[in-house]
Amino acid sequence: MHAPAFVRRCLEPLRFAFGTLSVLPVRVNRWDRPTAGRAISVAPVVGLVLGGLAAGFATLLAWAHTGSLLAAVAGVAALAALTRGLHLDGLADVADGLGSNRPPDAALKIMKASDIGPFGVLVLVLTLFAQVAAVSRCFDLGLPKGAFALGLAAVTSRTALLRGCSDGVPSAREDGLGAMVAGTVPRLRGALVTLAVVAALALAGWATARYGQNQLPLALGTVVSAAGGLGLAALLLTHCLRRFGGITGDVLGAMVEVAATGSLILWTLFAAATP
Repeated sequence: MHAPAFVRRCLEPLRFAFGTLSVLPVRVNRWDRPTAGRAISVAPVVGLVLGGLAAGFATLLAWAHTGSLLAAVAGVAALAALTRGLHLDGLADVADGLGSNRPPDAALKIMKASDIGPFGVLVLVLTLFAQVAAVSRCFDLGLPKGAFALGLAAVTSRTALLRGCSDGVPSAREDGLGAMVAGTVPRLRGALVTLAVVAALALAGWATARYGQNQLPLALGTVVSAAGGLGLAALLLTHCLRRFGGITGDVLGAMVEVAATGSLILWTLFAAATP
C-alpha cells in the first residue's frame, strides 16, 4: 500500500538531479530545498550516467581508429552537450567575476550578465584544452584508460557539489539555483557519500588495469586523482565564499569543471607512469 509512495520518494531526488544537472528528458515534480539536498547527494549518479555515455561515444570513435585526439574532443564535447554547457558557462562567469577584482555585489552582477568577458574566454579555452589533451593522452595509453578518464572526471566533478552545498555554506543571492541548494547537504552525509564514491572509483581503477602488479598503483592513483580534483574544487569554493559571500549556480558549475580538470590531469600522470 505504501510502496508506491516510498518509490516516488526515492525517485524524486533522482528526478531533481537529472532534471537540473543534465539535458536528459526527466520531469521534476518537486522543487523544494529538502528534495534539492537529497538530489545533490545523488549527483554522483548523474556523473556516472553522463560519464558512461561520453566514454562510450569516445571509445567507439577511438576503436574505429579515428585517432585519440578526435575521440577526446568527442568525449569532452559529449559531456558539455549533455549539460547544455551549464558548468562551462558557470566556470566562465566565475572567472569574469573573480578577474574583475570588483566588490561582491558588482562581481555578482558581472557574473549574471549574459556575455562572457576576456577572463572567462581565457579560462574556458585553457580548461577545454587541458581536458582534451589529458583524455587524448589516456586514449593513447589504451581504450580502457581513456574511457575511465572520462568516467572518473564526470563522477568526481559531480561529487564536488556535495561540498559546495554542504551545511553552513550560504548563498550569495536570494534567488536562483544557488539559493535553492545552498546548505542543503548535511556534512556527515556529504562526507560519507564522498568516501563511498572515492572507494568505488578506486575499485573501478583497479579493474581498469590489466591483471598484475599495475593494479594497485592505478587504484591508488585513482584515489589521489579524485581527492586532488575534489581538493581543487574545495579551494575554489573557499575563495569564492571569501570574494562573493556565498555560492551561486555559477560557482557550483565552476567547481564541477575544476574538479573534472584536476582529476583528469592527475589520472593522466598515473596512467602514463603505469604500463
